[in-house]
Amino acid sequence: MTYDTGFVVHGRISREHFDPAVVRRELAIIRDDLHCNAVQIIGGDPDRLELAAGAAAELGLEVWFSPYPLELAPEQMLTLFRDCAERAERLRRQGATVVFVTGVELSVMSRGFLPGENPEERVEQLLSRPELRAEAMRDIGVRINAFLRDATATVREHFQGQLTYSSIQFEQVDWTPFDFVTYELIRSAEVADHFREAVRTLARGPKPLAITGFGTAAYRGAGDRGGRVLEVVEHDPETKAPVRLNGVYERDEAGQAAYLSELLEIFDTEGVDSAFVFLFALPGYPHRPDGDPRNDLDRAGLGIVKLLEGRRGQTYPDMEWEPKAAFAAVAQRYRS
Repeated sequence: MTYDTGFVVHGRISREHFDPAVVRRELAIIRDDLHCNAVQIIGGDPDRLELAAGAAAELGLEVWFSPYPLELAPEQMLTLFRDCAERAERLRRQGATVVFVTGVELSVMSRGFLPGENPEERVEQLLSRPELRAEAMRDIGVRINAFLRDATATVREHFQGQLTYSSIQFEQVDWTPFDFVTYELIRSAEVADHFREAVRTLARGPKPLAITGFGTAAYRGAGDRGGRVLEVVEHDPETKAPVRLNGVYERDEAGQAAYLSELLEIFDTEGVDSAFVFLFALPGYPHRPDGDPRNDLDRAGLGIVKLLEGRRGQTYPDMEWEPKAAFAAVAQRYRS
């Protein structure tokens, strides 16, 4: 399971409230009720990452320590990785099983690899000239691998555990310095017919295969959109915070549950070593069942729980969220 401690973009953090007691309680639910044995702790604040990772380790969970750099330049990322590597090593020396994740989708999520002021502009730049795409991807591969050589060297100075990087396939990562091959692998309608075969091929590699970043939302048709699932959300032009949906989308919790169950079955039977559902809860996407359905941001949220505004849930009366159908589907898959 992937657990979000808050994304940091331009000094703003997506998870406003971060109560250590709530964090520990949620991680215990992830272990006990979802039957997870490993958790990927993501976010941009090193203090929060260390606190959540420590809580997970105390619960006996394997920890994938994953600083998530957004809109950072290469030198800023190295500074973040250095800090987090020291924290991850302290945890590892206390007896925890820790894997350090040296970034996520850096070519589109960070600066210095593709032109553009945000991920949407970078992807658009990459796809706008089909005749130059192959050359552009080769250039990205060169830049990404040059940076990852520096990043792994920096992390290795402070962290003695296992390393990986959460990549997009077109980045053409050289996996030599890493212990796991890790892909952000999302099924869309365009690739559904050969998705299982692609996973099988990737799992045949010489190193263990991990899959991160896979998930979908709870509106009808979301699973067909793949990585474009959040395109239905309108954002505040200044803060970039989600405001509303750009139309009326039918709520479909069963569709989200089926999508995750199907992917977990594929990963299990085709030889994937580790798989991390994206994600437990996504702050900023509250469930608003009354009124205009465009205000129910949870329909587009990728969390397997729906966040409640100012009230507690029924299943877990001490938590301000309620499980979605996907929660039960993941729990059933992991229990078996």
